[in-house]
Amino acid sequence: MPEQFDLVILGSGSTAFAAALRAAELGKTAAMTEARTLGGTCVNRGCLPSKNLIEAAKIFYDANNPRYPGLRPGSMTVDFRALVEQKDEMIHDYRNKKYQSIIDGSKRIKVFSGRTELTGPYEVLVDGQTLKGERLLVATGSAPQIPDVPGLSSTPYLTSDLLTSQEEGTELRELPASLVIIGGGYIAMELGQMFARFGTEVTILERGERILAGSEPEISESVAESLRDEGIAVHTGAKIVRVQGDDAKVIVTAQAGGQQREFKAARLLVATGRRPNTDGLGLEKAQVKVDNHGFVQVDDELRTSAGHIFAAGDVINSYAHSQMATPVGGQDGGIAAENALNGAGRKVNHAVVPRAIFTDPQVGAVGLTDEQANAQGFVCECRIVPMSLVPRAGAVRATRGVIKMVADGNTRKVLGVSMHGLNAAEVIHEAAMGLRFGAKIEDFAGMLHVYPTMAEALKIVALAYAKDVSKLSCCAE
Repeated sequence: MPEQFDLVILGSGSTAFAAALRAAELGKTAAMTEARTLGGTCVNRGCLPSKNLIEAAKIFYDANNPRYPGLRPGSMTVDFRALVEQKDEMIHDYRNKKYQSIIDGSKRIKVFSGRTELTGPYEVLVDGQTLKGERLLVATGSAPQIPDVPGLSSTPYLTSDLLTSQEEGTELRELPASLVIIGGGYIAMELGQMFARFGTEVTILERGERILAGSEPEISESVAESLRDEGIAVHTGAKIVRVQGDDAKVIVTAQAGGQQREFKAARLLVATGRRPNTDGLGLEKAQVKVDNHGFVQVDDELRTSAGHIFAAGDVINSYAHSQMATPVGGQDGGIAAENALNGAGRKVNHAVVPRAIFTDPQVGAVGLTDEQANAQGFVCECRIVPMSLVPRAGAVRATRGVIKMVADGNTRKVLGVSMHGLNAAEVIHEAAMGLRFGAKIEDFAGMLHVYPTMAEALKIVALAYAKDVSKLSCCAE
């Protein structure tokens, strides 16, 4: 006999957990399924392990490359295996506290481990056990996208799954002497800088004309310059011809700089985007429509083409104007559960989603880019200010980066902000709050800030609409 639940959730990541918790709050029962490790990508393979090791790399780099004259480089060394082991311990503890303990303490939520497949509109088969739900939620997330490159299938390579724990068998536990990265998105930037700071010789190959293609051009240029300053080879316009190699050495042949070149390294990392985890789910058996890339199509209530089935998180990509981000999935999981179980009819709103890239300096962005705003018909006015004009950045000798503000030239309403600079991932939340409440240029310019802080960058770039901010005194307007 199938085990019956009010809501059956495919997945156990942040989106799934948010939905299960909301279901329990509503007095309903929920089942989650998981083919890998409880908690999904963010806690096990993504956000937390990467930020743990990125911060360790920063400590090591700063100790050996002090910004201040008068400070001599230290003698710190790297034990990469020990760093990986502490990362695993941290993730294990976090998973137990934030995920497993919730399951253990709930009478309404259960988790079933194993390969998952829909066998009908209301039934899910998990490792031989059938679950039946009045409502279903697809929250299976995403996985690394592997490009069709000649030779790749027979060449050893890494993906972002190298950050996972030893429980899954794909963890990297030895620091490579050299690394070629195919891809120029945020994962390539974060991991590339991290490995380089630990001492790995890093080469990044990006097919497009610039890295971080979805960011403002000024941000992309600033990040590339910052990475190159640290000795990372960043090649754009690099079309991969083929790869070859073994566990000792890989060779990537690419068209770069108008000629065919060979890039050799000890290891290869493929970081060319994400794909949805929908293969083999049997969604067609419930008439759930997916697009050509496998992403589930939903409306703004997160309902799929099958009225009783909902989807949220990475698996829906940009449908309902969503974005692949843990907090987006966390928020939408709760909304999906309410709509599925109570018919709440809540619509998602992804107009203001702050985003961050944890390079050093960090990148923070929210709202529209200049290009996006113009495409939507706005008459844009933009201002760009280097971090060297932000007093805090100068005081702590961390002047790499820029900030850009995009505003509607007619209403002066701020449409977007992008920042590459110290603490940008923190600063961007002030910009996000401003956008949420329709702030104008004058609102940012008139906002008093603690001096000196990096958040002053928002005030300074807003003041740049009216005056030459290079000639301001420390706190003058």
